[in-house]
Amino acid sequence: MIKKLKHKVKNIKNHKHHFLNAGLVFLVLGILLVSISIIWVATLRVPDFRSFDERKVARSTKIYDRNEELLFDIHQDIKRTVIPFEEMGDAIKDATLAIEDKDFYKHKGVQPRAFIRAVVVNIKSGSFSQGGSTITQQVVKNSLLTNEKRISRKLKEWFLALKLEKEMSKDEILATYLNEIPYGGNIYGVKEAANYFFSKNPADLTIAEAAYMAAVPKAPTFYSPYGKNRELLDERKNVVLAQMFDQGRITEEEYNQAKEEVVEFLPQGRFAIKAPHFVFYVREYLEQKYGKDAVESGGLRVITSLDYELQQKAEAVVYKHAKENEELWNASNASLVAVNPKTGEILTMVGSRNYFDEEIDGKFNIATAKRQPGSSFKPFIYATAMTKGFTPNSVLFDTKTEFQTTCSPEGRALSGSQADCYMPVNYDDEYKGPVTLRQALGESRNVPAVKLLYLTTINDSLRLAKNMGIKTLADANQYGLTLVLGGGEVTLLDMTSAYGVFATEGIRHEPVSILKVEDANGNVLEEYTGSRGQSVLDANSARLISDMLKDNQARTPLFGSNSFLYFGSKDVAGKTGTTNNNRDAWMVGYTPDLVVGVWSGNNDNTPMKKGSAISGRLWREFMDFALTKTPSNSFTPPFINESLDLKPILRGNWLGGESVLIDSISGKLATELTPLETTKELTVTKVHNELHWIDRLNPTGPNPVNPGGRQYENWEFSVQRWWNQNKNRFETITEDDIPTGYDNVHTEEKMPEIKITNPDSSSVYGYSDEINVQVDIKNTYPIESFDVFINDVYMGSVKNSNFNYSFKPDQIENIKSLNQLKIIVRDNVYNKAEDIINFSVDI
Repeated sequence: MIKKLKHKVKNIKNHKHHFLNAGLVFLVLGILLVSISIIWVATLRVPDFRSFDERKVARSTKIYDRNEELLFDIHQDIKRTVIPFEEMGDAIKDATLAIEDKDFYKHKGVQPRAFIRAVVVNIKSGSFSQGGSTITQQVVKNSLLTNEKRISRKLKEWFLALKLEKEMSKDEILATYLNEIPYGGNIYGVKEAANYFFSKNPADLTIAEAAYMAAVPKAPTFYSPYGKNRELLDERKNVVLAQMFDQGRITEEEYNQAKEEVVEFLPQGRFAIKAPHFVFYVREYLEQKYGKDAVESGGLRVITSLDYELQQKAEAVVYKHAKENEELWNASNASLVAVNPKTGEILTMVGSRNYFDEEIDGKFNIATAKRQPGSSFKPFIYATAMTKGFTPNSVLFDTKTEFQTTCSPEGRALSGSQADCYMPVNYDDEYKGPVTLRQALGESRNVPAVKLLYLTTINDSLRLAKNMGIKTLADANQYGLTLVLGGGEVTLLDMTSAYGVFATEGIRHEPVSILKVEDANGNVLEEYTGSRGQSVLDANSARLISDMLKDNQARTPLFGSNSFLYFGSKDVAGKTGTTNNNRDAWMVGYTPDLVVGVWSGNNDNTPMKKGSAISGRLWREFMDFALTKTPSNSFTPPFINESLDLKPILRGNWLGGESVLIDSISGKLATELTPLETTKELTVTKVHNELHWIDRLNPTGPNPVNPGGRQYENWEFSVQRWWNQNKNRFETITEDDIPTGYDNVHTEEKMPEIKITNPDSSSVYGYSDEINVQVDIKNTYPIESFDVFINDVYMGSVKNSNFNYSFKPDQIENIKSLNQLKIIVRDNVYNKAEDIINFSVDI
């Protein structure tokens, strides 16, 4: 026992000795690390904060078009006026401190708790997006030459801030910050910003104005009072005021007064910029991805997707037609977006007729604003229908129809409010009865479109629209059947991009605005290398939509045969759209290589005069120019299902759901030998509404077993009313009219027979010999024609019963050593037969 105790004591002493040695090592290392840190900190130089322009302009971010045409230099014509601390006034100081650094006058340059909290958040997220910076640190950060978010850089910033606090007073540091802080564009410092926004000196700002100014620098482009996020700027201004009140910087009375004050910003001044709406669209993206520091002073080189040649034309065309539309249609503004559908690249973006025109709120970018699309939304519903088995020949009844199930077929409320009743009208206040989907889309008829949305379901139609790129739509339960007439809100950029899916036969490419971003050292931060896209619509459905939207004959009743939509032999598809209240006029059109979308209207939602082509002439003038700069490819023809296996109404027969095929010559039931030329469908006349024949959950499947319900009753009432008024225009077929016998004209016994007797398959003919073709014929009915084929190439036709045909091999382009001759004979009732032989030629 004593031996064991001695052994344990010895082990304890040994361990203690090891611990002491290890502790000594760590102590030495710690002293060494601290010493190195002290030396490193001592060598850090506090920058000269008087040289703002030298620090900033040297690393100015530049934005170019795709051909490296300079669009915007972030610091070109930079505006900054340095003023003393005493001239800044208390309002802007208090507002800035309240939102940026409430303990500025208490800390020593850093806030350890804020720093540790930011580090923890960064480690968890792995993004290093949290700064935890004091105003002192921000002053230091703005003087450094790097913007990467790394812990080592943060430590350097921290130590420099501590050092700066010993060299400058708090008031001097705050003055430095307020003199260099960015407020958007080329405006820096409170002096220039106060003058630019309000034409005031900083000391004369109201509390509300100061709160607005303090709200901007966090993200100058995003929170710009001239941008699209004014409501979010208002919210952030209120946060600033709340912080000022909570921190005791203003009284409750001052808080309430400032919160209610209506602040008016001066019109935005002009500065050197091309394609301004697009530039700020790109800049917002850059600030969100890389941070405003990198954009403001990181020296980025940004190559965008914009084609400035097309942009210049677009700006000129938009201005010209918007001015004309203001007089003709009371539409003061317009916007245009052009996209390459094969890549998603944005080629042009014109957000208003004039960015600097304050009368029309020209700074506001309509291209990215939410507006109702009117009938330009219809192709998404029609595309959904194509995926479910509908065809361009499918028929819907364009009749005056009540769609609200709580209302009677005449449109009278049975329960609830009369305002709930919904009976849409067409643009011409007329109803055409049965129309094909091709006609309905071409003429933009509303009633068939609403019916089609019901048949395809709102859920499925909405899902396809979202998949194609319409990102602003809400959940399906927030929409009714008015969705197809443009009841949701969309952006012009999204609509133009989504139409690109039709152009690419179902492939979706996200909008691309940037091709390459390089840092100040030439390192590539991001680069667009192409996109394979995502298939969101089957190719044939996309082709069907393009085939309908380019059909000039189908839209002629609405636009005439030589409208702005007609391009002659060029394949161009398009759709207009006008909202019911005439506040939005759309035109979106495309080729396989270009999509162009146009919006016309008023930013303040003032109604225009009624018209279906307000955006048309603008779109056409730009399209004519753009088509000279892009390839001239054609759409792939679609497959249109005309199979007799498809139920009658889906292939264009609306007179009934029961039909038989008859031979038009014999008048009897068709057989497998009856030619297509003489086959005729005979339908027993039983006119009903679409829901009688179509199960909307399975349109191509069996007819509904027991169709009914309020929607069915409303549709049926409307269709029967139309039928009773128009049935005398159509032949009525009863079951007694269906023949019982079978076609006796087209039978095996009555088919013609043909045998080729010359050339002879055992002979070899010379290359220049004349070969006389001879045949033996047996026939019941007079022969109508002989069609001759050599090696499956049509050579010609003999149009009488006396066959006489010859040829020379050396005159046949595809002649070979061994060849095939085929002759098809037809009689005058479309019976046919053929014979084939091989013949040899010495070549």
